[in-house]
Amino acid sequence: MSYTPKPENVRVPNHLSDAELQQALDELDSKIKTLQNRAHATTASSHHTYHEHVAALEVKRAKLAEMLGRDTDSTKRESSTWDEIRRGIDTLRDDLRNLI
Repeated sequence: MSYTPKPENVRVPNHLSDAELQQALDELDSKIKTLQNRAHATTASSHHTYHEHVAALEVKRAKLAEMLGRDTDSTKRESSTWDEIRRGIDTLRDDLRNLI
């Protein structure tokens, strides 16, 4: 990527199925983790844009997760215990990312 993405310019595709949305979320999670590791591994005085990339990817991940949630809401499926556990884990993951 020849430019640093800005969170407000992030777009997500509207034509993805639930399985493709889940795969995109998994891929974004691994990209975000890689960028965070690179940011931690670089020296403090070096110029890098890892944090800006992570911020843009986090926004994209949130939009994709919202789309996935909207699709499951449209089927009027009741929230199960497993869905609540998954939401709790996702919230915990985001809190840990913000701490680091």
